[in-house]
Amino acid sequence: MFKNKFHSIIFLTSLVISQAGFSQKNNLPDFTSLVEETGAAVVNITARQNAKELTRRERSQREDMLERFFGVPQYPQERDSVAGGSGFIISEDGYILTNRHVIHDADEILVTLIDRREFDAKLIGEDEASDVALLKVDAKNLPVLKVGDSNNLKIGEWVMAIGSPLSFEHSVTKGIVSAKGRDLGRQQYVPYIQTDVPINRGNSGGPLINMNAEVVGINTIIVSNTGGYMGLSFSIPINTAMSVAEQLKSGGKVQRGLLGVNIEPVTQKMADYLGLKKPQGALVNNVNKGSSAEKAGIEVQDVIVKFNGQKVETSASLPPLVGSVMPGTKVEVGVIRDGKRINLEAVLDGLTDNEVALSSNGDSPTSKLDLGFEVANLSDDEKDDNDVNNGVLVKEITSRDINRSGLREGDVIIKIGKTPVKNVKHFKKLLSELEKDEPIVLLVKQAGVNRFIVIERN
Repeated sequence: MFKNKFHSIIFLTSLVISQAGFSQKNNLPDFTSLVEETGAAVVNITARQNAKELTRRERSQREDMLERFFGVPQYPQERDSVAGGSGFIISEDGYILTNRHVIHDADEILVTLIDRREFDAKLIGEDEASDVALLKVDAKNLPVLKVGDSNNLKIGEWVMAIGSPLSFEHSVTKGIVSAKGRDLGRQQYVPYIQTDVPINRGNSGGPLINMNAEVVGINTIIVSNTGGYMGLSFSIPINTAMSVAEQLKSGGKVQRGLLGVNIEPVTQKMADYLGLKKPQGALVNNVNKGSSAEKAGIEVQDVIVKFNGQKVETSASLPPLVGSVMPGTKVEVGVIRDGKRINLEAVLDGLTDNEVALSSNGDSPTSKLDLGFEVANLSDDEKDDNDVNNGVLVKEITSRDINRSGLREGDVIIKIGKTPVKNVKHFKKLLSELEKDEPIVLLVKQAGVNRFIVIERN
């Protein structure tokens, strides 16, 4: 009898497992019908740059872009430079979205449809800040991808990618949404969608598609130690991309709002000090003179928790919100000051190419330059440590060109040309007096030794 009960338990257990597996199988999304519905609107893009047009600096920039987005540089040769990527059609009359880094500086752009038809594409506009580009081909009645709402994406939701990884055209991969609103420190105006969808070089510019057959993102970046897929893929939200595309279509450039503050994350210690219930929002550490923030009454140590009706959960979530608003727009900014909630009104300034949405380059003790590095005034201890009386400290380098020049974080810039540098304000003044294309010759103290650094400029 015991034996019979034992067999019954095993049998019942096996039935439960079998039914669970059957149920799970039935609940899997139908990718075949999804591909049939969306695949025709995905295109392959070939961007060609003529060798005679490709200067050393331009080759370096192309190499930088490949390494920046896919980890491993592709060293250009002395021949026509050909780059491949993906894109997708958003209108029947031939407007196509892709990544800027796919087509940047191309002399010819060729678009190939799934039915093998080829079209020469015209570049309508490109936006470096978001890495979005808008193309146009001369055609009618083209298949179109439905545009979804990336704000409605949920973590854990199934998504699919179609693209041309390593020139394998119209390859299909799938995965789930891993996270939203990621800040990668590259395009601060892009709250990236993170997925585990396998993408590789050539997927750039292709669509991220939800189970409603709607495009919800542009596949753009992977984070990898090898240059290949490692489970960390990132896409530009389609809401961000479409906003950029509309401006590129209407005016050829993108306008963004400028608030005029510097911010940093709220740590637990700062939250305790400021009397916050938890670390949240964006902590203001500088308000630029004459900025919209100053006119609105925003102060240092304010914590911005709401902007234009949207919650500001972290400091990284604020720049995309500010950048998405047109200059001249009046917005409400919610801040916490001395433990109390205050609502202020700001009329946003306009962002220029050398500014970021939150701050302009004022005369603050630390200054981020459009040269690709940041400098700060020296403290007394830093002067003693480096055995100098004046100069500026190199704080952060954001450009590979600057790294190649030999400049390093922690260097002390002593002179520009033959003129001693006093401080950040003086350093910027000396830079402004140089001709636009004149190389910058720096005398720096690096690891206790003086050396010259030459920075070439376009």
